[in-house]
Amino acid sequence: MIHLVLYQPEIPHNTGALGRLSLGTGARLHLIKPLGFSLDDKQLKRAGLDYWAEVDLRVWEGWEAFVEGSGAPAGGLFLLSTKGGQSYWDRDFTEEDVWLVFGPETRGLPDGMLAENVERVLRIPMVGTRSLNLATAAAIVLYEAVRQRHVAGMGF
Repeated sequence: MIHLVLYQPEIPHNTGALGRLSLGTGARLHLIKPLGFSLDDKQLKRAGLDYWAEVDLRVWEGWEAFVEGSGAPAGGLFLLSTKGGQSYWDRDFTEEDVWLVFGPETRGLPDGMLAENVERVLRIPMVGTRSLNLATAAAIVLYEAVRQRHVAGMGF
């Protein structure tokens, strides 16, 4: 399974859009608090449309609760950051479970978290901008994982 993990997301319509994307790809969406919005937010539900209730969603009280309760293997997370040393193009996403972790829109993942997982910090190559919208970045990497798994015969 592909797990899309949003660490302290701030903008409801990004999370709503990623809920729809998760549903459309069969991914599980994890939200790690604190959130910058309420799960009852109208913008969240507007972006997720009527699909939001069907999203395979897990909400965690914080990073430690996620690490302890999610089943994510230690060192098995792919962290996405503009500070990543390698491109997501160069990684194999055909492991049984793939965990894609994205940080908050305004600040990204904490430096300490990146330092603890330096071998699995990935970036999206880009020129002319320092970052992409969270929903756009997650969609790019999520669909690469889906593509690789499809080519490997793992299904969609």
